[in-house]
Amino acid sequence: MSESPEYPSYPQSSASAPTGQPAAPARPGTVEAAFWAFLASTVIGLIGGLLIFANRDGIARSLRDANRERNGNLTDAQIDQAVNIGMITAVVIAVIIAALYLLFAFKLRAGRNWARIVLTVLTGLQLLSVLIGQSTIGSFVAVFAAVVGVVLSFTGPSNAYFASLKAPR
Repeated sequence: MSESPEYPSYPQSSASAPTGQPAAPARPGTVEAAFWAFLASTVIGLIGGLLIFANRDGIARSLRDANRERNGNLTDAQIDQAVNIGMITAVVIAVIIAALYLLFAFKLRAGRNWARIVLTVLTGLQLLSVLIGQSTIGSFVAVFAAVVGVVLSFTGPSNAYFASLKAPR
């Protein structure tokens, strides 16, 4: 279409023109592997959190035995209610933690250094929890996957990736 007085020609906006900024660096395999390790850790942790329902009767039996040993005055109905509330609370907390963990894992994958630091701190707390408390094989596997994720996120290619994303900002 030729220029005419009815259709004036306007310069293109700078948003549609190339800006000359370098393209984002390719995500290294170590960051991708760290993301999947954190994802695996989260899924394993969630499965472990849901398996608490399979042990409901054992938990209730332990509480009843402790109540009898201490000459407690809790009824079976009160113990059952306490077990139900405790289990639901534990699962809700596990889901919230898993959602945050996933958020941080996706931010790590997007190259956010702060997410790498947060995941490192959370993994340290998770490791401490496994070493201090009563743990299952699932919790050991989940913490192992998270530790692998932390190590991979701090290798040379990962460090270079995070540094290159930080530089233009």
